[in-house]
Amino acid sequence: MDSIDDSLAGRVALVTGACGGIGRAICQRLAAEGVRLVLVDRDAEGVEALASSLASDTFVSVVDVSDAEAVASQHEYIVRQFSEIDILVNCAGILSNNKLLTTDPGEWRHVMSVNLDSALYWSQAVVPRMRDKGFGRIINITSFAWKAGGLTAGTAYTTSKGGMVSLTFSIAREFAGQGITVNGIAPCYVMTPMVSEQLTEEQRRTTLELLPVKRFCTPEEVAHTVRFLASPLSGFITGEIIDMNGGLQFD
Repeated sequence: MDSIDDSLAGRVALVTGACGGIGRAICQRLAAEGVRLVLVDRDAEGVEALASSLASDTFVSVVDVSDAEAVASQHEYIVRQFSEIDILVNCAGILSNNKLLTTDPGEWRHVMSVNLDSALYWSQAVVPRMRDKGFGRIINITSFAWKAGGLTAGTAYTTSKGGMVSLTFSIAREFAGQGITVNGIAPCYVMTPMVSEQLTEEQRRTTLELLPVKRFCTPEEVAHTVRFLASPLSGFITGEIIDMNGGLQFD
């Protein structure tokens, strides 16, 4: 077998939730690798500022990722105006800490539409051209909540992340023989506003006591794992969920 070039330079990555703590770190890391970026976020002003801060060729997409028709239309526009997608990172997500008896139907549907449905819609959009090229990387940012049942996360959030894991497995199985790998990353308590603003001080303190490494994960650590899974040298890894839980659970 010929040697495989590990470089990502010139590849095109689409990152949803680009302005979030994890999304921003992913964009910065990929831009540093010479990746051309499609930045997807609902925050028009924020995503424009992010694009201007990156030393990379960028394309800004302001779209409701939970709207199937809008995603399909926007993807076709991106292809016409910018490029086809080599790497898809489904990072868009919202947190809910409401447990079973306090989760109302509206909240349930909203969390599912943003966290899970969007990953389906973007995957459906990019896979046909990835299949035609014989190369593609889909990386889903899920959460340790899917495995732990949600230590502090609510029912809707936890279930949506479990759904992302199953979606990862399903797409990986279907396209494994066509050059497309599909993997997930399941971080545990990344130091972003989801942790710093949506958990109480007592919850943060209790969580730190549970984590064997005695610190929270950083967005840059997640971005490093994304870069690893995006590599051409990661082509023999598909249908895997990489746990980043600080030793909270061993498999």
